[in-house]
Amino acid sequence: MPGFLLHQGATVLCAHGGQAQPTAPNPRVMVGGQPIVTQATMYTVAGCPFTVPSGPMPCVTAQWVSAATRVRAGGQPVLLQDSQAVCVPNGTPLTIVVTQVRVRGI
Repeated sequence: MPGFLLHQGATVLCAHGGQAQPTAPNPRVMVGGQPIVTQATMYTVAGCPFTVPSGPMPCVTAQWVSAATRVRAGGQPVLLQDSQAVCVPNGTPLTIVVTQVRVRGI
């Protein structure tokens, strides 16, 4: 499904409200002056307050499990507004809240 490309400045949150940021965006492809992000890029999560009865279990990192099927950068599928990720260690999703609105991919 088509969606806007994810870039470094996009607002991405874990299911509990922690802020997620890419560790290494693609420096060769820019959108709105910011590098785009590919599926291979790991995200780190800061400020996740999630706890379970046995103690804290905050989201620490996230790995993307779906991305564009027809658009690649550096040989890797780019991330789109509807891409899905899973947080480690608790398996909850990331939510893409805000991204650029000029470039779409499939």
